[in-house]
Amino acid sequence: MDYETTQLKDFSYSFCLTKDLDIPLNVRISVLEGTREKKPFTTLLEDPTLKFTGVQTSDFSDLYVTCQLYADNKPLTIPIRTSYKSFKNHWLWNEWLTIPIKFRDLPVTAQLAFTVWDIYGPRKVVPVGGTTFRLFGKHNKLRKGKHKLFLWPDVEADGRDHTVTPSKIGEVDEMDRLEKLVKRYDRNDMTKLEWLDNLAFRQIEKIHKEESSKSKKLYLYIDLPKFDDFPIVFSEPEYPLPVAPAPPINGQTQPALLSSSLESNMILIVDPEIDRENPVEGKHRRLVRSHRNGPLDRDLKPDAKTRDELNGILKYPPTKTLTDKEKDLLWNFRFYLTRDKKALTKFLKCVEWTDQTEAKQAVELLPKWVDIDLDDALELLGANFKNKSVRGYAVSQLKKADDDELLLYLLQLVQALKFENISDKSSSSSLAEFLIERAIQNPILGNNFHWYLMVECEDEDKVVSKMYGKVDYQFMTAMTKIPSGNQRREILRRQAELVHNLSSLSKEIRTMRDTRPKKIERLRAIISDPKNGLLQFPPLPLPLDAHIQVTGIIPEKTTVFKSNLFPLRLTFSLVDGGEYPVIFKTGDDLRQDQLVIQIITLMDQLLRKENLDLKLTPYKVLATGPDHGLMQFIPSSSLANVLSEYNGSLLMFLKAHHPEEKAVGTYGVSTAVMDTYVKSCAGYCVITYLLGVGDRHLDNLLLSPEGYLFHVDFGFILGRDPKPFPPPMKLCKEMVEAMGGANSIHYQRFKSYCYIAFNILRKSANLILNLFALMVYANIPDIKIEPDKAVWKVQEKFRLDLTEEEAIKHFQNLINDSVSALFPQVIETIHKWAQYWRR
Repeated sequence: MDYETTQLKDFSYSFCLTKDLDIPLNVRISVLEGTREKKPFTTLLEDPTLKFTGVQTSDFSDLYVTCQLYADNKPLTIPIRTSYKSFKNHWLWNEWLTIPIKFRDLPVTAQLAFTVWDIYGPRKVVPVGGTTFRLFGKHNKLRKGKHKLFLWPDVEADGRDHTVTPSKIGEVDEMDRLEKLVKRYDRNDMTKLEWLDNLAFRQIEKIHKEESSKSKKLYLYIDLPKFDDFPIVFSEPEYPLPVAPAPPINGQTQPALLSSSLESNMILIVDPEIDRENPVEGKHRRLVRSHRNGPLDRDLKPDAKTRDELNGILKYPPTKTLTDKEKDLLWNFRFYLTRDKKALTKFLKCVEWTDQTEAKQAVELLPKWVDIDLDDALELLGANFKNKSVRGYAVSQLKKADDDELLLYLLQLVQALKFENISDKSSSSSLAEFLIERAIQNPILGNNFHWYLMVECEDEDKVVSKMYGKVDYQFMTAMTKIPSGNQRREILRRQAELVHNLSSLSKEIRTMRDTRPKKIERLRAIISDPKNGLLQFPPLPLPLDAHIQVTGIIPEKTTVFKSNLFPLRLTFSLVDGGEYPVIFKTGDDLRQDQLVIQIITLMDQLLRKENLDLKLTPYKVLATGPDHGLMQFIPSSSLANVLSEYNGSLLMFLKAHHPEEKAVGTYGVSTAVMDTYVKSCAGYCVITYLLGVGDRHLDNLLLSPEGYLFHVDFGFILGRDPKPFPPPMKLCKEMVEAMGGANSIHYQRFKSYCYIAFNILRKSANLILNLFALMVYANIPDIKIEPDKAVWKVQEKFRLDLTEEEAIKHFQNLINDSVSALFPQVIETIHKWAQYWRR
């Protein structure tokens, strides 16, 4: 702690600023004093259960206290509660609570809301009283030491700025006067005389007992840290001033106008137009560029320095905005760049498309360019490229992709139709024609294409909905012109009928007010009734996976999950006699999960191309509507259940299913299973970090008996998380212990796999960023919140500014932070109890 010393004339004093306090906020719950009146007989007649609860059974019932930090009418932390204690003669806790925020981060409006709770009934509590305590007093000084808080009866502390449960009331009694004197005594503001002080304190204690026994009011006593009696003054954190760049002279960057080491009282004024284009220079440059297309341009080649500048520009990520100088450089050497496939997207960004002459020159250059990669073709289909010739060129490059590759990007290509301007009846789209052609040739591709269109047909934007309906109509019409077209249309109709029946069934089960066993019984009865057409039907490709031919649903192998939405687990019977379990969910938009699983599938393929198989489990997800969809069910158990059943050990779970006593160094687990576990942990740690997957708890991490660990429920991505202070990735100590601990060879292998996977995926960052760019207007909840920042959030995780060695060090720090994070363990415990009470 750094102390400040200030001198006024001949008097000096010391104090500390809150910005220098890098320690958590602590508060001690001391004692609750006062008497609680029992409920009258008339109240007991109205509610007989009160006779067996709370103050009715004992003068000192088992109370507990919760404390939560508020500021500006908003909670800053979750409630922290005292541990269980049994009381006999008085309510004494004497327990320190640690609030998950540091003193330096406290706002000046910070308040602590204390609520005392009592038992009301089974799993029910009622507030005994609440009080709101401001942490900063007069002159913005932090309050310290012991405090007496008035408890407002039968209400919960509200924590608002204009609170109705303030800790102080206007009334002052004899005990309040004496307590102020005791505080002065503790601060050494009074002369101390031991023999007299002892007599005085005995008398004060006697008065205190008498007043407490008479008072019908409740007071909560708390203690705050004293900090060696130094006053603590609120202070805003100081941030360094930005350094203003000097204007370039002769194209050379100059030193900064001001240094960050200058005195803090100097004011920096930044010219807001320093980076703006001079309109006169811009017009002159466009005129010169649009009329230069002679033989000199065609033969122009860069020198070594210019070539390095061009190579640097070509390495920019898709989100990078080009400067005017960089645009001119690309335009001047456009003919030279035609031999570089990575240069086309950058060149097209430097074109002034409103200038017809320049746009014509750019389009004429497209056929001369070397074939580009698929990731660059995807970028050209985004919202930033509206020229039809450019988009047509991108489609021509897509034709090189095989059906499997096209299926992988089909979700984004359907979204790219929004930028094709095909809402008008007379307009055509090369992308739509291409997708329809390939969807007709391949039934699997056609199945997914149809369902992707169907979801978008229910878009709230009527123009978008109508456009997708038009494309699907064109697809259906074109299908009738092939020999098996009518049969394929009938298959799609039957799939729609199946989804409709499952959706109706799921809604009926979900809205039932019966217990879960009754819901399961009703579900099986409906499926078993042949009249409903679910028990058995002619072979039908499953919408979720058209490779699978299903013939009905097995009633005895269906169930209802315990989740709030009560999703159905259905087991389909297959043509070959096999089974295919799925989850059907209503009341939830699965398009975000669908996107995440698609990206995981893509990343899995990118890693496999580099001969790195991390044993990922990209199960299939299909949104069949804005509020319902199908998911493949993978037999597994949540980590929460595994830890509960196997004494907190994942290793015991793996050993129970695949023991191998002779295995060396795998702690009695099969070598192959341990290898699968380590690799899958590494794969999902990297992928969930890159995608910013949030709300990670032990109920949405699953583990199969074969060692495959995987994540489910992607309701929060791109850094969003419902819990405060989330770790960079979900890597709890139980996962590390299953590898043999932090010093084991398996944990070292785990970290090595993480580093390799991180650097492999960084090489394909442009492809992943382009895919997210095409999904900006796709009604993905966490993208819709800040669509302009979605791609930036993903790009930030890749840390493209780092070298491979620096990236490894960066990820090593992320792993260490995730393993050592304490707050997620607290949140996990709270979530565990919430799940327990929910059941």
